[in-house]
Amino acid sequence: MANRILIVDDAAFMRMMIRDILSKNGFEVVGEAQDGSQAIEKFKELRPDLITMDITMPEMDGIAALKEIKKVDANAKVIMCSAMGQQAMVIDAIQAGAKDFIVKPFQADRVIEAINKTLGI
Repeated sequence: MANRILIVDDAAFMRMMIRDILSKNGFEVVGEAQDGSQAIEKFKELRPDLITMDITMPEMDGIAALKEIKKVDANAKVIMCSAMGQQAMVIDAIQAGAKDFIVKPFQADRVIEAINKTLGI
């Protein structure tokens, strides 16, 4: 059975890029969200195996959403996505419970490597 992934990013173009990388590598994208509060709702509804989460988003950022998702399920697997130069945010994300992070612009092999490592594949 394919691993089920939720993609969270405020940019439709980024969600499309990640979805493309994941589908080509045999993962199932079960949903998408464009901000942190949507991510929490979708997580509760879909219970994905893994979430890719942008850090900088309107409404609620990725780190706040990560903390809320961890309250719902302490074992939730979340990989944060950030642009270059956001090292401090990445450290915050890891401390909040993120399993890994990938840097934009995405390199397909790095995305798959982070997901496989996080899922233990």
